[in-house]
Amino acid sequence: MPEFRRCVLDLVASGRKIAEVATLLGISEQTSYVWRRQYLIDTGQMPGVPSHEQSELAAVRKRIAELEAELAVHRRASELLGETTSPKGGSRLSE
Repeated sequence: MPEFRRCVLDLVASGRKIAEVATLLGISEQTSYVWRRQYLIDTGQMPGVPSHEQSELAAVRKRIAELEAELAVHRRASELLGETTSPKGGSRLSE
């Protein structure tokens, strides 16, 4: 896939219109615009989040979601056992 994307970007960089390249290669114009925009960001020609950081952010978001789900399970277990848990991780017995 990266080779195909590179081919699309090379054709656009050579002066061909995005609509023409998209029709020629059977992809949507929107896809071509997104790829070009991301290329410009990755090469520092446009502000935004580079590709390598996007994958890191996705991994971090996934881990945060897992930890939040785990915390919710622990909180629910504490409720069922009649314990109160502080947000910092300590616990105390309910009175």
